[in-house]
Amino acid sequence: MADLYLADEMFGSLLPYIRDEQITDINYNGRTLWVDHLKKGRYCVNSYVADHGFLNRFSMRLANLMNRSFNQYEPLLEAETEDLRISIIHESVTGTGRSISIRKTPAVRRLNRRKMIESGYCSRELDIFMCNSVKAGFTVMAAGLPGAGKTEYLKALTAYIPADKKVITVEDNLEIRYCSMNPEKDGMEIKVGSTFSYSQAIKACIRQLPGWLILSETRSSEVEYLLESMSTGISCMTTIHTDDVRKIPDRICNMMKKDVSAEVHSFLDIGVLIGCYMIPGKGIFRRVEQAALFDREDGINTISVFYENGQMNKPELTEGMKRKFRFAGISDPFSEGGHGESI
Repeated sequence: MADLYLADEMFGSLLPYIRDEQITDINYNGRTLWVDHLKKGRYCVNSYVADHGFLNRFSMRLANLMNRSFNQYEPLLEAETEDLRISIIHESVTGTGRSISIRKTPAVRRLNRRKMIESGYCSRELDIFMCNSVKAGFTVMAAGLPGAGKTEYLKALTAYIPADKKVITVEDNLEIRYCSMNPEKDGMEIKVGSTFSYSQAIKACIRQLPGWLILSETRSSEVEYLLESMSTGISCMTTIHTDDVRKIPDRICNMMKKDVSAEVHSFLDIGVLIGCYMIPGKGIFRRVEQAALFDREDGINTISVFYENGQMNKPELTEGMKRKFRFAGISDPFSEGGHGESI
């Protein structure tokens, strides 16, 4: 329900947290309120006093707007506005009280080169290489644990996609917001659900002739169709849950329940690991932990980690990679603008 509109007064005592742009997630567990703050991390709002009458009215008004029932027989209520994703679970199935989760999905790009470099998120050298790699159509997977900020990094990379490339995003909840952030570019957003699965959407996308296919997250069997689209030459971006870029092939094999390591190394170009830490007295800190190139040549799979602990070592590019850069008019992927010394 992307067109659903909720007036400010509907949020009652939750409105201050809705309006705070530094807060990304609001969660009431039936007893206490917890929020995710971009700088402070996740914490309990001890000053919040729950008004159960308001929480019930909020749920019922939302259900009425959605034309849905919300009770012990239909205990899950989900809604989506232009920049919020709301999920409410009825107390009849939780045992701990009514649970309300609100995630903000604004059409904003929180990361750019200046912010990433100044904050220590990544080095200038890495971002220049990633910029040129995206311009050349390299396939990218952003890895990390839940909450690390993988989607935010993906959104940052979409700024480097050339305007003449058609981009299709496929998500179960619209978070990337490519079209809103890039109104001047050729884009299309697909929302999957019970009537249109990830697998169906990815197969349909291939027939739409995209230059780029972007999945907010690779979680299950849809990875098979994602690999198939990669094999056709379509450039792809997605995120995946793992704690090391070297584990990406194994993670994909586990999801597909078969050995597809050859396909992963053949069609995936770059893996990037995003780390997230809480620093006492300073708050939450995110950064790129690793970046690696994947390749398969003469039947041999290789992973070359070229960025780790904030340090970048220029990777050795295969002839296939060099050819891809040259085809995009990039003579040197390690220089800004890509026009340094020829590779």
